[in-house]
Amino acid sequence: MARIDLNCDMGESHGAFVIGHDADVLPHVTSVNVACGFHGGDPGVMRTTVILAAMHRVAVGAHPGLPDLLGFGRRDMAVTPQEVYDMVTYQIGALEAIASAAAGIPLQHVKPHGALYNMAAVRDDLADAIARAVHDVDDSLILMGLAGSALLRAGHAHGLATASEVFADRAYMPDGTLAPRSRPDALITNVDIAVARAVRMVTLHEVIAVDGTAVTLDAETICLHGDAPQAALFAQRIRAGLDAAGITVQALGTRPHSG
Repeated sequence: MARIDLNCDMGESHGAFVIGHDADVLPHVTSVNVACGFHGGDPGVMRTTVILAAMHRVAVGAHPGLPDLLGFGRRDMAVTPQEVYDMVTYQIGALEAIASAAAGIPLQHVKPHGALYNMAAVRDDLADAIARAVHDVDDSLILMGLAGSALLRAGHAHGLATASEVFADRAYMPDGTLAPRSRPDALITNVDIAVARAVRMVTLHEVIAVDGTAVTLDAETICLHGDAPQAALFAQRIRAGLDAAGITVQALGTRPHSG
């Protein structure tokens, strides 16, 4: 029987600024990636997000990003591997403490955010820094990364459990990387297309790239973005589409995963 985790980035509001549709998305997903204050989020938002996730029995993971609130962590920065190690360690530790104190729950996973995620997908040095940070903070955490990426290879090298991630609401390049957001076709805005792509990635292990070619990938968790205008609708429809296809949707920690 096909199985998949459905995850969403959330907890990205900060101060007086509200970002995303967290409360409306949570009933439909099985894991959430909570911003840790660098690209989005703040201590209060982190606390309320993990409490809400615990109420819905949704697994919680850290979503560490680059220190770039203005650019929402989606701009490349000239960071060294040591800087990446330090910032990822700091952010995991912050959310781990809040999750324990506020909701009495452990973290399930770590998934880098935005530009950090994309940089680590292709750069071995940054991927290694992230994997080392996860290992050194808590080697029971699952490292989530782009299917076929350097980040997953680094996770394996450090003995971490990993989860191969695919995206229902993002376009793919022929090499399996995500289409840059500067492209007009980078985001999938049609919910029917997103649902069909999600089911295809789980059942056929492939996605159609922007040039029409089929890209083979391993899907263990599907991401949708909580800051998208139709995030709640996408979450509801994708979950329903997976259920209708006979795919079991459950959190990563409740089933076997890559090691």
